[in-house]
Amino acid sequence: MIEKRLLQVVVAIACLVPLTIGGESILRGPHFLGHPHDVPVDLDSHFRYISGIFFAVGVAFATCVPGIERKGPRFRLLGALVVCGGLARLVSLIAVGPPSAGHVFGFAMELGVVPLLIVWQASLARRFRR
Repeated sequence: MIEKRLLQVVVAIACLVPLTIGGESILRGPHFLGHPHDVPVDLDSHFRYISGIFFAVGVAFATCVPGIERKGPRFRLLGALVVCGGLARLVSLIAVGPPSAGHVFGFAMELGVVPLLIVWQASLARRFRR
């Protein structure tokens, strides 16, 4: 089915975001975002920890690509994690102001693209069950 392949391709491409950004952030820390090299050690540690989780979410989403029509519960759980992160980013926007363009892109992915992919996957899964 063409729609299944299209969803698989879109999800695989979307996985590149957490895999590349998460991986780069693990390796380079907050310096990846252009911050000075004198960030507090605890902030660097927390940033890399969260980046590791972000990277792992990308890996977990990638495991949904094969047989995506059967991966609904995993896909929804991962999507919920991403949406929660987007909502946390919304708290930051309200508390301290708008982030840089790269973070606005993340915001769009977290609160726009991922919810749409969840709905698309659920719709596809329903058709496959019939």
